[in-house]
Amino acid sequence: MSSSSKLQRRYDVLINFNGEDIHRKFVSHLDSALSTVGFTTFLHEENTMKGMNIQEPILNLCRVAIVVFTKTYSQSSWCLNQLQQIIKWNETYCRHVLPVYYEIQPSDVRLQKGDFGKALEVTAQQTFSGHHQERGMSKWSQALTKAANFFGWDESNHRSDAELVEKIVKSVLNLPILSATKFPVGLHSRVEKVIGTIKNNSTKVCIIGICGEGGSGKTTLARAIYHQIQLRFTEKSFIEDIGQVGGIKGDLRLREQLLLDILKTKVEIPSVDMGRSMIRERLSGKRMLIVLDDVPYCSILLDLWDRFKWLGGGTVVIITTRDESILTIPQGYSVFRTKLMNAKESLELLSWHAFREAKPKEEYYGLAKRVVHNCGGLPLALEVIGSTLFERTKYIWHSVLFKLEKIPRYNVIEKLKISFDSLSNQMERYIFLDVCCFFVGKGIAYATKILNGCGVEANNGIRVLIERSLIKVKKNNKCGMHPLLQEMGITLSREISLKEPGENRRLWFHKDEKYGTKAMHWLPLNQDQVQLAVNSEYLFQKLRWISLHGFSSEYLHNKFYVHDAIAIDLKHSLLRLVWKEPQVLRSLKVLNLSHCKYLTTTPDFTGLQSLEQLILKCCPRLRKVHQSIGCLGNLLLLNLKDCTNLSNLPRGIYKLKSLKTLILSGCSKIDLMEKDTAEMESLITLIAENTAVKELPISIVSSKSIGYISLGRFERLSPNIFPSVIRSWISPTMNPISYMHSFCMDIEDNNWDDIAPLLSTLRNLRSVLV
Repeated sequence: MSSSSKLQRRYDVLINFNGEDIHRKFVSHLDSALSTVGFTTFLHEENTMKGMNIQEPILNLCRVAIVVFTKTYSQSSWCLNQLQQIIKWNETYCRHVLPVYYEIQPSDVRLQKGDFGKALEVTAQQTFSGHHQERGMSKWSQALTKAANFFGWDESNHRSDAELVEKIVKSVLNLPILSATKFPVGLHSRVEKVIGTIKNNSTKVCIIGICGEGGSGKTTLARAIYHQIQLRFTEKSFIEDIGQVGGIKGDLRLREQLLLDILKTKVEIPSVDMGRSMIRERLSGKRMLIVLDDVPYCSILLDLWDRFKWLGGGTVVIITTRDESILTIPQGYSVFRTKLMNAKESLELLSWHAFREAKPKEEYYGLAKRVVHNCGGLPLALEVIGSTLFERTKYIWHSVLFKLEKIPRYNVIEKLKISFDSLSNQMERYIFLDVCCFFVGKGIAYATKILNGCGVEANNGIRVLIERSLIKVKKNNKCGMHPLLQEMGITLSREISLKEPGENRRLWFHKDEKYGTKAMHWLPLNQDQVQLAVNSEYLFQKLRWISLHGFSSEYLHNKFYVHDAIAIDLKHSLLRLVWKEPQVLRSLKVLNLSHCKYLTTTPDFTGLQSLEQLILKCCPRLRKVHQSIGCLGNLLLLNLKDCTNLSNLPRGIYKLKSLKTLILSGCSKIDLMEKDTAEMESLITLIAENTAVKELPISIVSSKSIGYISLGRFERLSPNIFPSVIRSWISPTMNPISYMHSFCMDIEDNNWDDIAPLLSTLRNLRSVLV
């Protein structure tokens, strides 16, 4: 079969390797075994695919890439270049990369040492000339290190190729488990046990309780189960970290999230009682998959499954909790207690985090066993301590062991604190505490922007914390953290407040107002605390991030000293205007006024020259955007979604040379002006669903920067706009088509026969939704 005909189909698994010997032996057995269980494979090796670049389009057609490292792998510049593409594909699309080490040590690949490393240098010398050699070698080295840090298999740990192939096939079959955790040691058997119970109750309402101490893997188990069975359900919801959401308002938001996930429609819940009845009315009789993670004893979400006859047959509800006493349903439920890892599993998990291999290096074996013994089989402790010891000397290992052995086995937080104490500088500790207190659930980019604005080198610090498993990057690129780690961080921050009040950087206003001091940077408040804040002028002298959700005044008072603020978040406030007089805020980068339902006009922007993000989402009474918006030379994001009373945009918006993202969805009175949009030379993303646009300005399509346009749910669009847009892309006078990645338009178009031939010429177009 020719290469071109092969590319028309989708592939489950791409196998990347080098050498005819490995092809005839191990790779052929692996290919056969994967095919036998129904996977479509693509063998990707230099001799069979000369000159073929796999990034486009083969990789995009695959779910998994298996990279087989051998002694000869680094002798092939072709393989090394393809590996760079595979790593980029992983980082862009979050697809799985699974390394296999065949007759070679994983550390030789990760560190490029021994004969493997020598061959790499020779290959670089033969491939690159002059000053390009160092850069090319560095890129190869980075790709090899990243690939070797993934969960994989070492051939020397298996009795035969047959056993190794069987393990790989089983893991590919259970890929959702790999989505649940980076190193799924011992997870498969636990998942299968719970899924067996679910299958046995497939026609009933099945309530599963997963309980155990903090850090024992409850969430990981629930996530792995969810990923494995979710395709059987059209209506599903996974609500994480419920225990970290406090108060009635928080619980209402969780209920709204449940309805949003299941119904795919945003619903506002005004009260607890209304929420209870709305959920039962709208979800009654539906077959759903619901995971409620980290449910505390007092959560009002507990009534979700109380008297659960209203749930549809086949519904699965999974609850994770530290408190087994809440699982008191009289019938139709099963409780699974998470078991601590045994010695073998513990050693393997520690090894993956400390060495990026399934077993410890020989010279560290004794030390690793002692660490495992003192972690008590707790996955979180093994992960955090193992990450702390990654690429560390024996001296550091002995130092960590000395501390571990002095801590009682039940005191998990003290064990986790070892990782915090081992951070190399005070700045990294500050960043960890700041994330604990304020940025869990916030975007990584948002947290980085604010921390950098406070004089903190956040980019490098956050990277270190992620490497140490102290911070997680969750979906939508948000900061995540295990509840025990957050609990530890908040406790440490309060201890610092008590010991060194003059140096405190953080303030929970209702508990710590007496510690308002010269180093104050943060002030998250709630509506009940605002009056106290207004009368506490001293506290506002050095504020950097001001978060006043539900602010009840009509405008921000002068007593709020906001001149050094980097971010002001006034979401869900009762503001009618932001402040009475124009302000000069030279440091302000983020202004969030979303869900301010009484706001009628924006402030004067003349004094906000550093502003990068302006968020005005869901301000239904907003009628005017101040014309000075055109002076915001650094603005990157403008979000006006669902500002339904906004009838026109000031011409200044079109003059924003740096604007990358413009969101106008739901602004039903707004049109885009052709002659003005031509000036938006940096715009990458335009989301303008349900607006008054009748014709998409060709200037937008012809922009050199545009990468994504979403124009869904238009009722007023001209029926022939789609063909005209496509034709503009292939016109020699218009924008090179390589820039356009996606075009989404939810309209019926009877001219598809005219469009299809044109689409075939757009080789760089990523997706079209009609």
